[in-house]
Amino acid sequence: MQQNAGAQLGASASATVGASSTSNATPSAIVIPKLGLSEKIAYGMGDFSANIALGTAVLFLSYFYIDIYGLKPEHVGIIMLIVRCIDAVTDALMGALADRTKSRWGRYRPWMLWMAVPFGIITAAMFITPDWDYAPKFAYALGMYFISSLFSTATGVPYCSINGVMTNDPQDRVSCQSFRFVLAGLAQLIVALAVLPLAELLGGGDKAKGFQMAIAIAATLGVIGYLWCFAGVKERIVPERRPTSMWTDFKEAFRDGQFRAMLLVTGLNVLPGFIGSGAVMFFTTWVMGQDSTFSSIYIASGIGGMMLGCVLAQPFARRFCKLKVFFWVNISAALLSFGFYFLDFSSPYLVTAYNIFKTVVASIGVPLFWAIISDVDDAHELKTGNKCTGISFSSNLFCLKVGLALAGALVGFLLSFFEYDAKAPEQSEAALQGIILMVSIIPGVCNLAVAAAVKLLKVDRATMAEVQRKLARMRLQQATH
Repeated sequence: MQQNAGAQLGASASATVGASSTSNATPSAIVIPKLGLSEKIAYGMGDFSANIALGTAVLFLSYFYIDIYGLKPEHVGIIMLIVRCIDAVTDALMGALADRTKSRWGRYRPWMLWMAVPFGIITAAMFITPDWDYAPKFAYALGMYFISSLFSTATGVPYCSINGVMTNDPQDRVSCQSFRFVLAGLAQLIVALAVLPLAELLGGGDKAKGFQMAIAIAATLGVIGYLWCFAGVKERIVPERRPTSMWTDFKEAFRDGQFRAMLLVTGLNVLPGFIGSGAVMFFTTWVMGQDSTFSSIYIASGIGGMMLGCVLAQPFARRFCKLKVFFWVNISAALLSFGFYFLDFSSPYLVTAYNIFKTVVASIGVPLFWAIISDVDDAHELKTGNKCTGISFSSNLFCLKVGLALAGALVGFLLSFFEYDAKAPEQSEAALQGIILMVSIIPGVCNLAVAAAVKLLKVDRATMAEVQRKLARMRLQQATH
């Protein structure tokens, strides 16, 4: 689908990149060597950790709090809302703090060492069930979820930022993100397929005990993964920082039009996948008439498609400009989503196969998206002379979480608009049509909105080759003065 898109630009940019690696204008000391397989795997283990530990908690936490811990559903909703609102603010503060960190291991990497064990302990502690009165139980759940969110931020923001300082090679950045999301997908498969059976096995009839032990194992794997990431990656790009305040850095970043455009892309980019995934259980249950076993297989097959798409991102980015590929991936995903609406939903094999293919295509853009954030960060450094990778990634994480909140709200609002009734033995035709729209047309429209926003970005391959040459010269001058 991207064969013709940007081919001429990709070819000319490849020549430009090749020239930049041999040109006398680019100091050879600044050229970063190719990253090895072991370092890319180590980088990917960071997101494996987040998904195997906190991902497990997020997937089962609402069920645990309501059915096992005994909280009221509306109170669980309050906990989630309060913590998410605070979380969006702490992400930005953590990014500014990471940018100012000084250690022998770098700016971002040491946070995975310092916070890995506390992160694992608090994640496991969320599933402890003290036998208290209701009010203290609610306070405990709120406190543990809030503290867990803080430690997740303290590991997650530096982790997302570190890719931008591991290498300045655009292909290696995409490759690292591909490893990241393949390993994240592996963690999601493990969570989806193993946690519930493991909880039943270890609990021996005691659901609370079973969940506590299963989550403790997942949290331990999360700690190991973060320590593996810390030990296996290196920060090679260490630019000089101007002695500016945190507030000055934020203002300077938001004056950058490309920075603002990237935030718009980030906020929109989460909508297609999360609106569709939020409606998938309603779709498989009510539209397709399938049981929970099929739903689990359907979801797991989508995760497999996501992993394959992430693997394919690297060869596409090697041959074409990744910004162009990302644009055409969204156009293609939109067309496939529109086509999904016209499938015969009584044929589960056809629907599953089509969904896998659609997910593969859409997921090609996932590693590219995160690599483009690094490109925008580099372009911002060239404009201002100040590298604020932590602020860049934390601001995008803020917009991502706003997008997640919007997507979650839209799922509820749309179900209500289409008159979905959870207690009804059968859904109305309007409700069924609405659910179909939520897994097809509506995500497709969101993909088109992402594609339109991508056109605002000017960090194509040729531009970034020139940015990297000028940055190399600037960093060498900073190092020699």
